[in-house]
Amino acid sequence: MHDRGGRPTDAPIDRSEHELADWELLTDAVVGTLGRNGLMNVDELRRGIESMPPDEYEHASYYERWLYAIETILGEKGVLAPGELDRRLGK
Repeated sequence: MHDRGGRPTDAPIDRSEHELADWELLTDAVVGTLGRNGLMNVDELRRGIESMPPDEYEHASYYERWLYAIETILGEKGVLAPGELDRRLGK
């Protein structure tokens, strides 16, 4: 499902500009900070995104995919314990 260049459709591509939500800006900042500190690189981010279950990938937004990848990669590296984010977020 990755790198497929979109699905064939007659629907026009939405090229309108939009404001990013605060959580999207923060997610972008976290990825940048992780990269600058050598904790995650762009290839790892992509692999994390590509490891999403297909149904979750299809329903996730761009930055939701990034969040999934961040949690996956940092969990693999032992930076985050399993379920740590959920506990900290009170889920």
